[in-house]
Amino acid sequence: MSEKKTLTVKLVKSVAGTREDHRATVRGLGLRKLNSQRTLEDTPSVRGMINKVAYLVQVL
Repeated sequence: MSEKKTLTVKLVKSVAGTREDHRATVRGLGLRKLNSQRTLEDTPSVRGMINKVAYLVQVL
């Protein structure tokens, strides 16, 4: 089998003052503090979460 594809996501903008559901999405991605990074499996659900908060995160 081939290796699973992954994405590295970094929180580059503060969640202060953003919508509650966007803050929950950022937490769902496993990001806590500014500049925190997570390596996540590349699935449609993760892509949708990243797309929703694209103005807060950067995909490396």
